[in-house]
Amino acid sequence: MTATPLRIALIGAGAFGQRHIEILSAEPGFALSGIADPAPASRALAGRLGVPWAERAEDLLDAHAPDGAIIATPNALHVTQGLACLARGIPALVEKPVADTPEGGLALAEAAEAIGIPLLIGHHRRHNPILETARDAIAAGRIGRPVAASITWLIRKPDDYFDAAWRREPGGGPVMINLVHEVDALRFLLGEVVEVQAMTSAATRGFAVEDTAAVLLRLAGGLLATVAISDAAASPWNWEQTSGENPTFSRQPAGNGVITGTEGSLSLPHLDLWRYEAHSSIPPGWSAPMSRQRLLFTADDPYRRQLRHFGRVIRREEPPRVTARDATRSLSLCFAVLEAARSGRRIAVAG
Repeated sequence: MTATPLRIALIGAGAFGQRHIEILSAEPGFALSGIADPAPASRALAGRLGVPWAERAEDLLDAHAPDGAIIATPNALHVTQGLACLARGIPALVEKPVADTPEGGLALAEAAEAIGIPLLIGHHRRHNPILETARDAIAAGRIGRPVAASITWLIRKPDDYFDAAWRREPGGGPVMINLVHEVDALRFLLGEVVEVQAMTSAATRGFAVEDTAAVLLRLAGGLLATVAISDAAASPWNWEQTSGENPTFSRQPAGNGVITGTEGSLSLPHLDLWRYEAHSSIPPGWSAPMSRQRLLFTADDPYRRQLRHFGRVIRREEPPRVTARDATRSLSLCFAVLEAARSGRRIAVAG
């Protein structure tokens, strides 16, 4: 007997929202139940898809009582619309970041915890088999005790990306838009960050917002990580172009990071594990030969895996892999980076 498809309302039908529509249409067990978005183009889209449309999220939720909702609106609307779903007992998948401020993220987290309705935050990389395999290898001690990590997110965004004025203003740069993915991945792989130092630059484009940042993170246990990030760099060294996760990006045979430990090192996203040769007579050190093993994993679309997980969250079969409280920690790290760059000080981060 086939289970009844879960009816999912989409709140926000811009670029990210339309990606969710594609995933919903491709994944069995789900059905788009309606679209809420004030844009005329979204109303036309709903008409083409044959689903209800509403200008306001609240009106769509009240009229059609979906099983779940996906919130893919601008960050500043996440809290209000997330609270609207919670008030109606509707689980929601909220696109990252969880909110536009850490205070908003905590307010959403506290509301979900008090009401007992699950919220899943869309840090989709945590559903990527590459990162899951890396995390398992690190947890199993295959690199020994982690010592240091280095991550790059260096890419050139096309000039017309900045036609939207908000992308040229504070809050619209790579720290808030892109770094949140990198720090969330580091937290997923290696644990919590306890201290931040950073510098930012707007020298390339001259906008009011940064185009480049260099970040130093201290994690619990003493591991140090560096992140170099820029949206003005002609480079293949970023997650999207090296992992093949997003088909709209040009795939490149490069890497975007390494995680090193006392017994070995692991490259990202290719998962090359480097260790001293087991039967060498030379003790570990710079003279000892090393061997490389590529870790195997089963490839799958992290967005589709995230949606399947959301289905299990809706049915109360699993807790959310990324809660609002968890996601707020990653958002708070980005705020700490901007404060460290502004003040020139080290910024302690609460665990």
